[in-house]
Amino acid sequence: MKINWKKMIKKDTEEQTPEEQELQEQSQERGGEESKVNEEEQKPKKKLSKSKQLEVDLENSKIEVDEAKDKYLRLFAEFDNYKKRSIKEKLEFMRTASQDTINAILPVIDDFDRAKKSADDDSSVEQFSEGVTMVYNKLHSVLKNLGLEAMESTGEVFDPELHAAVTEIPAPSDDMKGKNIDTIEKGYLLKDKIIRHAKVVVGK
Repeated sequence: MKINWKKMIKKDTEEQTPEEQELQEQSQERGGEESKVNEEEQKPKKKLSKSKQLEVDLENSKIEVDEAKDKYLRLFAEFDNYKKRSIKEKLEFMRTASQDTINAILPVIDDFDRAKKSADDDSSVEQFSEGVTMVYNKLHSVLKNLGLEAMESTGEVFDPELHAAVTEIPAPSDDMKGKNIDTIEKGYLLKDKIIRHAKVVVGK
C-alpha cells in the first residue's frame, strides 16, 4: 500500500492552528538564514598579496623590535640605578663605621693631648719618653691619613656652625670681642664633615 505523504503533510498543515503555522514559518525562515550564514563562512577568505603580506610582517617586526628595545633600556636603567645605589650605600657604611670608631677614640686622644701638653711644660716633673712621643706622633699621623683633622678655634670668630659656647667672659681687648678666648675641648672634622663641635669660651 502506497502512502501519499504530500496529502498527509497538507492535511497536518490544514489541521494546525494559526499560531502553530506562524511558528513553523518562523522556524523555516531561521533555517534559511542560518544556511546563508554558513555559506558566507564557507566562502574562501581573500588572501593578501605577497608584497602586502611582507609589509604587514615588516611592520609587526618593527613593533616587536621597538618593544624589545624599550624593555632593554628600562632594565639597563634599573640596573644602573641599583649599581649606583649599592656603591653609595657601601661608601656610606664605610664612612659611618670609620666615624663611629674615631668618635670612640676621641676622648683617649683628648687625654693624650693633655698629658703631652703637661709634659711639654718646663715646670713639669714628668716628661714624655722618646718612645711615648713616637707613639703619640704615629697615632696622630694614622688618624690624619683617615681624614681626621682638629679645628683651630682659639682666636677665631665664634661660629655656631663649628663651635659650642660653654661660657662668655669679658674680652681682654676690643679685637677679641665675639671671638673664642680659649678652647675647652677640641673640635674635629672627618673628611670635611664635623664629627664634634669645639667647646669654647667666648669674649664679650
